[in-house]
Amino acid sequence: MAVLRIATRKSPLALWQSEHVATQLRIAHPDLAVELVPMSTRGDEVLDRSLAAIGGKGLFLKELELAMQRGDADCAVHSLKDVPMELEPGFVLPAILQRADSADAFISNAFASIDALPHGARVGTSSLRRQAQLRARRPDLQLLDLRGNVNTRLAKLDAGDYDAIVLACAGLERLGLDARIRARLEVPDWIPAPAQGAIAIECRDDDVATQSLCAALDHTPTRLCVEAERAMNRALHGSCHVPVAAHARLDGGQLRLQGLVGSVADGRLLRAQGEGNAEAREALGAKVAQALLEQGAADWLQPHA
Repeated sequence: MAVLRIATRKSPLALWQSEHVATQLRIAHPDLAVELVPMSTRGDEVLDRSLAAIGGKGLFLKELELAMQRGDADCAVHSLKDVPMELEPGFVLPAILQRADSADAFISNAFASIDALPHGARVGTSSLRRQAQLRARRPDLQLLDLRGNVNTRLAKLDAGDYDAIVLACAGLERLGLDARIRARLEVPDWIPAPAQGAIAIECRDDDVATQSLCAALDHTPTRLCVEAERAMNRALHGSCHVPVAAHARLDGGQLRLQGLVGSVADGRLLRAQGEGNAEAREALGAKVAQALLEQGAADWLQPHA
């Protein structure tokens, strides 16, 4: 029996996502054995500084990519929102699975919504995108850094370190923690991270056999949407260093893309949207990015320390 080895981070959410992919691969290929290869990454280990300060989301990928290059794993599973806009040379994404809920979640033990928070309440999130949108809605809030896996972040909330936190709905739902969601933060008022809610499989570009096996899980409508979102982010040179948000919807063969760039300092938000044929999704992403740049987004896209 052929064996496929999946490199994965060790966090509960990463393991859930990798086991989900493994299950889908076993269904698609009944004669295939699938094994997980759990690994720790620098992004998981350094929790006392923001991702922007220690090198960005690519830190979650590097060790997994090295494992594939060494031959210790055949592919890796990621939250696509954590995958840099430009992959390292030698790697491809043969499958993007059907997207789950793309919205952010407002979580609090005492308050039902952002608007219900008292003046000066402490809200935990290290995402510059979330911070900018929180600042726009509630400039009085104290925005505090929050790192760690989902359970760690919830434990800090429960310990009283924060009055509320913001996480992705998809991660909570995958871990069976959706009861913690007090309110969904939804488009168009609140824009998620590019590709939020989507799981991607990465493998070496010269490993045609693994690409072929994984391609069975590719969900075309999701790929069309997230590639438009990522194209916009790429055109803005976006990363975890800058507050960029994007969300695309597919309607027939047409894509509608909404983009946002925010200022963490004062909560000003720039918004743009566009529509185009799904086949021209890269051009649509570039078009919406250009509209944001014409509004002055470049001044807000300098990396933060």
